Amino acid sequence: MTSHLENISSGRLARDGLLSAEAQHLAADLLARLEQGPIETVRVVFADQHGLLRGKTVTAASLGSIFRSGLNLPGTLLLKDTSNRTVFPIWDGRSPGVMATMAGAGDMLAVPDPATFRVLPWSPHSAWLFCDPYTRDGQPLPFAPRPTLRRAVDLLAAEGYSLTVGLEVEFHVFARTDASLGHAQAGMPGTPPATALLDQGYQYLADMNYDRLEPVMDLLRRHAQALDLPVRSTEVEMGPSQFEFTFEPADALTHADNMTMFRTMVKEVCAREGLHATFMCRPKVDNSASSGWHLHQSLCDASGANLFIPPAKGQLSPQADHWIAGLLAHAPESCLLTTPTVNGYKRYQPFQLAPDRIEWGYDNRGAMVRALMAPGDKASRVENRVAEPAANPYFYFASQILSGLSGLRQGLSAPAPVENPYDNDAQALPPSLIAAIEAFEGGSLFRDMLGADFCDYMSTLKRAEWKRYLGVVTEWEQHEYFGIF
Repeated sequence: MTSHLENISSGRLARDGLLSAEAQHLAADLLARLEQGPIETVRVVFADQHGLLRGKTVTAASLGSIFRSGLNLPGTLLLKDTSNRTVFPIWDGRSPGVMATMAGAGDMLAVPDPATFRVLPWSPHSAWLFCDPYTRDGQPLPFAPRPTLRRAVDLLAAEGYSLTVGLEVEFHVFARTDASLGHAQAGMPGTPPATALLDQGYQYLADMNYDRLEPVMDLLRRHAQALDLPVRSTEVEMGPSQFEFTFEPADALTHADNMTMFRTMVKEVCAREGLHATFMCRPKVDNSASSGWHLHQSLCDASGANLFIPPAKGQLSPQADHWIAGLLAHAPESCLLTTPTVNGYKRYQPFQLAPDRIEWGYDNRGAMVRALMAPGDKASRVENRVAEPAANPYFYFASQILSGLSGLRQGLSAPAPVENPYDNDAQALPPSLIAAIEAFEGGSLFRDMLGADFCDYMSTLKRAEWKRYLGVVTEWEQHEYFGIF
């Protein structure tokens, strides 16, 4: 009887070099385990341009064919904005380069990564298997999120460095009072659900509030831990029904996968419980607070030593100096990747524990970059507070690596730290998505590092979203103008 490994190694993915020898062995071991276990179905998924999981579900008995030949999926899945509209031309027959492979809504090839297999604790007969998208003839897609981060990690490694990151993620969980499932409520996008609070909030870190939210906190924590996500703490955030989870440090690709799993798990588990979880930055509900996503970062050398440990109090190591300077220098053009939605820019307000300008400070929660460093402290790090929790983790982390790497290569020096982050002449963060798009298009970092195909793709994708936003008459306009003109 032919072994699983022989079947996999004779398949297309192995022949074309898309599945490494190590991955082939992992896949064979996985298939052998599945023969003895309760898994019935596997959700073969990839993280799309918005960091959302898409894919198909196959029976466990059919998984071997995925490791042999991959999974064909419509290429248009990478061409959609947040409303699920395809915003790139696929029928004109004139798209050049890699976009030509998407013509006619043709297929792309999803290549599985057996190391990402996870049994779903809220659906224990099913599991996740993450994939990387390629063109249908097996060529890299220059804007596929997971491979994009891997390219950035490889560029950093070529200089002898690696990045360790830690996550602080804020989000809301509400009671769902109306699922908005009427026929008239469907659309692109559909009508959002109606919700109510689980807790009134504005009692930051209050134990009584935590106790009221603990059943949901525990439910999410236990599922996260069952997925092998390294949860460190679960906290009551400032706003009503606002949660925060923090995670122990890990490498960038691991934590990008973890964040993708965490967001998806939270939304799926809450939906099963009659709740609605949202990672939208600033929900339009009365008395809400904005949610942020703070990314802790430390640079390590080949031995794993933390290069951000300062030589003396009040000083920066050379690497920390260059890294912070790179994050600041490229912050405007990076905002399209750290804050990719129209809504995210409404968080950049003074005196709200969120940044509104490009600066850094020591242990200052109003600054964009917060330095947490002390001589001899192996946990010395910087915390970038710029991002919204809806950001695509792969693009977000890539932006930090490439910005910091630019600072290292150029030997950039950080400006003086700030003490009053909301009263100085530091450059403002982009005030809107269109300002971020223009900064991204006018910058050179991502075009030089990731190529024109990536930059043109992101520009087209987000300009389509901005154009749709401009076409909607808002409540503010109605309130402001309808009565007086």
